Amino acid sequence: MRLIALNKPFGTICQFSPHENRPSLAAHVDVPDVYPAGRLDADSEGLLLLTDDGGLQTRIAEPRHKLVKRYWAQVDGLPDEAALKALAAGVDLGDYVTQPCRARLIDAPCGLWERTPPIRFRAQIPATWVEIELAEGKNRQVRRMTAAVGYPTLRLVRASIGALDVFELGLAPGAWCDVDPQSPWRDRK
Repeated sequence: MRLIALNKPFGTICQFSPHENRPSLAAHVDVPDVYPAGRLDADSEGLLLLTDDGGLQTRIAEPRHKLVKRYWAQVDGLPDEAALKALAAGVDLGDYVTQPCRARLIDAPCGLWERTPPIRFRAQIPATWVEIELAEGKNRQVRRMTAAVGYPTLRLVRASIGALDVFELGLAPGAWCDVDPQSPWRDRK
């Protein structure tokens, strides 16, 4: 059984097969028979786990296993307390209501790599960082949640999955390493 932690760069799609205009995971990981345990959309970056074990893949990706994923969303504007409470309580996205989660304002993450291309800069509207911890992970969920409460996501980074943290692993964008398949379930330090 193999588990790989990858810092998925912005613009990379979560598949190994070639894509006509975007790099795929094959541009970064040259390991046969591993597949993503969950996904990050092409416009999101950060920790992605890959495995060759279907059971482990399910255990990591399925919300019923309650493996918490921590995201840093740089949003357009400065969310007020009501918006943060709405995020934490669960947001009605039309097709489903998100589960309660943890949401809070944070300072710009220390050690975060530059994104290429950078997000747009607008002098009159601040860009604020919100940390969101959830056990779900549906398609574009964090982006849809922040937009639903009035603060669209400009940049989205998945910082951790369970106890695995992309910064503690020291992974630059595009870099990967093997990790112990039990490590996502260990207590965070």
